[in-house]
Amino acid sequence: MNIKLKKIFLLMAVLFFTIPVNILHAKTIKIATISPDGTFWMQQMRAGAKEIKEQTQGRVKFKFYPGGVMGNDGNVLRKIRIGQLHGGAVTVGTVSQTTPDSTIYGLPFLFSSLDDAEVIRETTDPMLTKQIETDGFVTFGFAQGGFTYLMSKEKINSFDDLRKQKSWVPEKSDVGLAVYSNVGITPISLPLSDVLTGLQTGLINTVITSPIGALALQWHTHVNYIVDFPLNYLAAMLIIDKKVFNKLSETDQAIVRKVMTKVYKKIDLQNKTDNEEARKALINQGVKFVKLSNKEKAGWIKLGDIVIDEMNNKYHYNKKLYKAVLNKHGVSKLH
Repeated sequence: MNIKLKKIFLLMAVLFFTIPVNILHAKTIKIATISPDGTFWMQQMRAGAKEIKEQTQGRVKFKFYPGGVMGNDGNVLRKIRIGQLHGGAVTVGTVSQTTPDSTIYGLPFLFSSLDDAEVIRETTDPMLTKQIETDGFVTFGFAQGGFTYLMSKEKINSFDDLRKQKSWVPEKSDVGLAVYSNVGITPISLPLSDVLTGLQTGLINTVITSPIGALALQWHTHVNYIVDFPLNYLAAMLIIDKKVFNKLSETDQAIVRKVMTKVYKKIDLQNKTDNEEARKALINQGVKFVKLSNKEKAGWIKLGDIVIDEMNNKYHYNKKLYKAVLNKHGVSKLH
């Protein structure tokens, strides 16, 4: 190697080792979510991002893409895989391809109340979190979205009434498709971003969502009736590609974990209150909650048992997790 080349390599080495550490480890983490900007979820995530930026002295920043601008949860996952995004605030079942156990919270009639869910999750949340991280995503706990309900422009008292409606089901929702299939209905599958338009145009007139979701997404403006019988439990999480997260220094990883775990605990607690308030808001806006007869309730519970069996046969849930969820709920069908 000639003297000129030696000087060049020496200069490069000097420049590299004199670059401040915070620049070498600086990372902007791109996160997408369907949550509209201005919602409590987004406010808290932005507050967490600000705290992380301050504590890491600017080494770790977050850039959010709210309101579904990056597409639904499936699109977000695809963009994470190709590196266009680094993570997303998504429903728990979104990672079902890598972590089949993630669909377990969405099984029908799994929890009898939000308090019941809270008790069970003390045991099951750590189990599910560990598995998701083993499978390639870092997460920071789960935030409840509350129970979903059947909401429609038309009054629904029975399965026969439901069969007459134009029902929407989320894209690739195995649980939703299984429910409708066992009722004898072919639902209309639409991206979440197209549901409001579908309601406005009459393409669909029946949806399943939570009171919070109905208000936040403005679907409640096209709903007159809600069947007052909770169907399944919604939960969401913030995921970050583990390969991206591992590029942060150990110190910065610890800061992100601590701050975002605190954020999601706060969201989880607040959403319990918000769901109760959302129900009152819907009633105040004239939406009527319809009570089912005991016979119809029994029919729905029986349907739920069938769907639970189908999902367990498909996903082969971790037996310890499955038992922890269903045992405390009193479900007798354990495999």
